[in-house]
Amino acid sequence: MRTPEFWYPVHDRSSGPLPWLLAPFAMCYMFAGWLRQRFSQPYRAPIPVICVGNLTVGGTGKTPVALALAVRLLGKGIQVHFVTRGHGGNIAGPVRVDPEHHNAANMGDEALLLARAAPCWVSRNRKAGAIAAVAAGAKLLILDDGHQNPHLVKDLSLLLIDAERGFGNGRVIPCGPLREPVARGLARANAVLIMGNGGNFPDFGKTQLRAHRQLSNPDSLRNQRLFAFCGIGAPQQFFDMLRQAGAGLAGVQAFPDHHPFTDDEIDQIISSAEKTGSTPVTTEKDWVRLPPPMRRKILAVGMEIRFSDEPALARLLETVIHRPT
Repeated sequence: MRTPEFWYPVHDRSSGPLPWLLAPFAMCYMFAGWLRQRFSQPYRAPIPVICVGNLTVGGTGKTPVALALAVRLLGKGIQVHFVTRGHGGNIAGPVRVDPEHHNAANMGDEALLLARAAPCWVSRNRKAGAIAAVAAGAKLLILDDGHQNPHLVKDLSLLLIDAERGFGNGRVIPCGPLREPVARGLARANAVLIMGNGGNFPDFGKTQLRAHRQLSNPDSLRNQRLFAFCGIGAPQQFFDMLRQAGAGLAGVQAFPDHHPFTDDEIDQIISSAEKTGSTPVTTEKDWVRLPPPMRRKILAVGMEIRFSDEPALARLLETVIHRPT
């Protein structure tokens, strides 16, 4: 699904009448979410649980942030496991991801990336995933997404906000990009992480941090001629990062988030790159969704997170690490 333009209007008046026409559906969506939160009985895991979530549909950098937190916790000798829904996959779980045998069609692209860093469990039922991870020896859980999931108690809910796009038109699905009203979602968060530069955000009354997505090895791309494509929540950010790294873009092509690439689509991209004398390039998240025989023809670029205030992040994590069990 492509993001509707009226979700992120350029001007306040450019949304048009469609959000108003969809308002009854948004009311039903909000009410269903409220019922789910109100009457669920969350499971308290015997180990700390960190949730990396957001309030909007689409990518805000949850998976790179989850990976960045895991790196810091693993460095302290803590046995971290990931639990994720496996968006885009067809397995309900709980199943531990094996990158050698599973693929994006089974587990989703994000789960495959997470499993490279630490054990990762795909489970649509977060409680079942947590129980399986604990049984396998996990000492701390990181949820990649799940802020709206009420079935597991979170010791730290880190809420990501895109600095450029914010909350869009401020409306709930399908009228806008919000999964739930802002006030309701913020009430369950312990800290807010604003992703990127800019953005005029108020004091949410929470610990507030900033972070930036960057390419893992930008120097290797300087002066390269590339044909960039991706199927992520914010494709323009990827294209902009390539340009900022000094790469020349002969062409770009954006697909819907989590798009399952076909042989014909990749053939066309490779052909376009050859005609322009460029190298086809995509994100690691997209690369794991490519048809395996074609991966060797596509350059994969990794993403990493740089936090503006590492001491503040360390203090936040310490409050979770020392939670009584």
